[in-house]
Amino acid sequence: MSPIEKTFLSLDWMTLVLFGGLVLLALGKYLDHSKFLNFLILPFNDKYVLFQSKKGQLFDWFQLLLTIFQVLNLSLFILITLHVLGFLENEMEAQTYFIVFGFLLLFEFSKFILQMFTGFVFNNTKLIGGLVFNKISYLNFSSLVVAFANIFLVYILKDSKTIIYGTLFLIIVINGIGILKLLKNHQNTLFPYFVYFILYLCALEIAPLVLIGSFIKG
Repeated sequence: MSPIEKTFLSLDWMTLVLFGGLVLLALGKYLDHSKFLNFLILPFNDKYVLFQSKKGQLFDWFQLLLTIFQVLNLSLFILITLHVLGFLENEMEAQTYFIVFGFLLLFEFSKFILQMFTGFVFNNTKLIGGLVFNKISYLNFSSLVVAFANIFLVYILKDSKTIIYGTLFLIIVINGIGILKLLKNHQNTLFPYFVYFILYLCALEIAPLVLIGSFIKG
C-alpha cells in the first residue's frame, strides 16, 4: 500500500490569536470593571469618552489593552477577508498574519504621530488629542464586532461573504456614530477650526483609506 498524503489546515495559531484577544478583554474588565462597562455602551452613551477627555489623558493602560485587542482581531479579519475575496490565493499562515499585523500596527502608529504633529503645528494639541481618542475608542469598540465575526469565520461559517460584508457595514455604522457624536459634543470648539478639521479628515483619515483601497484593487 502506498501512503496517501493528507493536508490539514491548522487553526492553532488563529485560536491563539482569538484567545489572546479574549484574555486582553478579561484583563481590562478585571482591572477596571466600571470603565469596561462604560466602554461596552459607548455608541449609546458617551460617558467613557467624556470622562477620559476631562482627565486629559490620551492613552492609559486600559485604552492600550483595547487597542492591542483591536489590532489583533482586525489583522485576522483583514487576512480572512483577503483570502475569501480572492486577493490572497495562498493558504493562510501565521507568517502572513504577522505581516498584516505589523503593517496595521505601523499604519496606526504612523497616523497617530501625524495627527499629534498636526495638533502641534496648529498649536491645538488638546483638540486633536480629543479627536484621536474619540476615533480610537470607537474603532476599539467596533473590534468587538470584528472579534465575533472572526469566531464565526474561523469555526462556524467559514468563507462567508455575508459575515464579512455585514461586519464591514457595522464597522462603518459604529465609527459613523462616533464622528457624529464628536461633532455634536465639540461643535463649539471645532467651529473656529472647521477648515482645519476638514483638511484633517481629508489628509489623515480619508486619503490613507483611498490609497489602501487603490492598492488592493490594483
